[in-house]
Formats: sequence, C-alpha cells, structure tokens
Amino acid sequence: MPELPEIAVIAKQMNRGIGGKQIVEIEVKQPKILNMPITEFAEAAKGKTVNSVLARGKWLILKLDPSYFMLVNLGMGGDLISFAPDDELPEKCQFKLTFSDDTGFTVRFSWFGFVHLLPEKDRLKHKMTAQLGPSPLDEGFTAEYFMELLAGRKGRVKSFLLDQKNLAGIGNVYIQDILFKARLHPNRKIPTLSEKETEDLYGAIQSVLNRSIQLGGLAYEKDFHGQNGRFTMEEFLVGYKTGNPCPECGTKIVKIKTGTTSSYICPKCQSLE
Repeated sequence: MPELPEIAVIAKQMNRGIGGKQIVEIEVKQPKILNMPITEFAEAAKGKTVNSVLARGKWLILKLDPSYFMLVNLGMGGDLISFAPDDELPEKCQFKLTFSDDTGFTVRFSWFGFVHLLPEKDRLKHKMTAQLGPSPLDEGFTAEYFMELLAGRKGRVKSFLLDQKNLAGIGNVYIQDILFKARLHPNRKIPTLSEKETEDLYGAIQSVLNRSIQLGGLAYEKDFHGQNGRFTMEEFLVGYKTGNPCPECGTKIVKIKTGTTSSYICPKCQSLE
C-alpha cells in the first residue's frame, strides 16, 4: 500500500512531467472509483489544464485550470503510471487520462481506490481529504508544532500516528522503524512521553520518511514512470524482521499485536516499562 513517501515521489514526478498539459480524453472501466457518473466526470475534466500536483497524506491532488481539482487515492495497492504515444498500456487499469500531446497516465487499483473530481469552491467539502491532518512534509510541521499536536492527547502513540486525522500519510509500513528509532513501544501512552522522547519521535518521522523518498519509495511500489523504488528489506531496521537481531543491542526482533495492526519491535530497546 503506497504511503506518504511513494505518493510524494509520484507527485514530484507528475508535477515536473505533466504540468501545463491539457486533458482531452478520460476512460473509466470501474465507475465506482469516481464521485460522479462517468459522462459527467469526463465532460468536466476535458479541456482542463494541469496546473500543479502535490501530495497530501496518501492522496495525490492535481490542481486543474480553470478552477477544478482531481484527487487520486491508490487505496490498499495500485499504481499510477505515465505513458507516451507509442507505449504499450497495462492490460488491467481502471482509469486512463490522455493529454493533447497523446501522453497521459493510467491508474490501476489492486483492491479499491478513488479518482474524484470537484470544483475548486467545493475542495474543502470533500470529506475524505478535508479531515486529513497535517503532513510531516509540510513546511510548517516543525518539532514545536508536533509537540503542540501531541499536547493533551491521551491515546497510544502508534494509534495516534496512524490516524490520518492527526497526521496524514504514515501507515503501518514506516511506523515500525519510526517507533524503533525513537525507542518507543507502540503502546506507550502519549502523556508519558518526555520532551526528549517527543523530539526523538519527530526526528524519527522525518528521518524514515525522507530516507524512503530519497530512494524513490518502497521496492515493491512503482513510481510515475513505472520504476520500482529502492527502499528494500535491507533498509528496514526492525520492520518485518521477526527473529533477526536488533541492529542496536542484538536482541531478537519480535512481532506483536497492537490493536488491529501488527508491530515489529525490539523488546529491549522499546520496552513498555
């Protein structure tokens, strides 16, 4: 499932590759991914020009001129890949967008996903994105801001970070090493965190996410050009490494159940006591 690093990589590539291009054709094979009937969607999108593309959590947000937004979420798995005029297209894709120069992109969902279109004036009425919390990549997401975000919270640290209403973009893949780098057990209660631990957690979020972005995202996810990322299993510190020695103390990494998700931890470095 693509998380913030993968979406950020795609957004940057799209912004560079399709900015200024005009939409001339929309093809949809799965109507359920849209927020309106296919004909209405296609008519509204045609003739619009891509102004910019940015990442917001796990969403790609395409600003279209005049006065529209296209919002894409790859759900539990999928890819959004560009094509040139003579390229062979994927056999299975639910959405295809073509520009006036015969380039474009396809979107394939392995389970579910969304491609929504809405007027600029209704942007904040889109429930699925309007409730998203800040992104760790936002310029204003400083250590001080993060401390204010945690102030007064009473839940468990992992649950807080995975709630997209609190923080947009972190999922169960990257949370593993984020918590390890901060030396925090997933079930630590937020009020028990010291100022130093909160600062370390902020630093771990920035470090892990930006490392993956530098490597183009996870090795099993594709970017806008169809290339796999370079964040391989070797990059993980404790995530998905049950039974391996902790890179810090040598204790065997264990897999535990934390709420509805699983967590990989070093029981010594991330003690709940």
